[in-house]
Amino acid sequence: MDAFGMAGHWIRRLHQHSTAVFTQRMQRSGIELTPVQFATLAAISAAPGSDQAAIAECIGYDRATIGGVVERLEKKGWVDRTVSEQDRRARVLTLSRAGRALYAKALPLAHELQADILQPLSPDEREAFISLARRVTQANN
Repeated sequence: MDAFGMAGHWIRRLHQHSTAVFTQRMQRSGIELTPVQFATLAAISAAPGSDQAAIAECIGYDRATIGGVVERLEKKGWVDRTVSEQDRRARVLTLSRAGRALYAKALPLAHELQADILQPLSPDEREAFISLARRVTQANN
């Protein structure tokens, strides 16, 4: 098998495609948001008051990198970061009012663009693809 027949090659290419579709769709809607920032907002929305470590684990990012992502979101006014009352070393995260509004605007767009990412696949194939990708990802976490 040559390098172009390997799963890793096609996963990387699909990631590039997914990121490009996401970025283009958000920019067309006037939203400056990366896929990782969107995932972070989604995780915070789902579990407000979580600390950065929990958010990093939820989206599959390392703790060091998530700190920079959260810092950028905080500077944009989308995330509030406060000292945890249970552990003074930890910072808990919530979406600000602006962050909730942005997430509410971005979420339907993110749902819509999924069809563009997997456009050549039938609905059944899309479901199978997501199921298989989830299974591989969860087995490796």
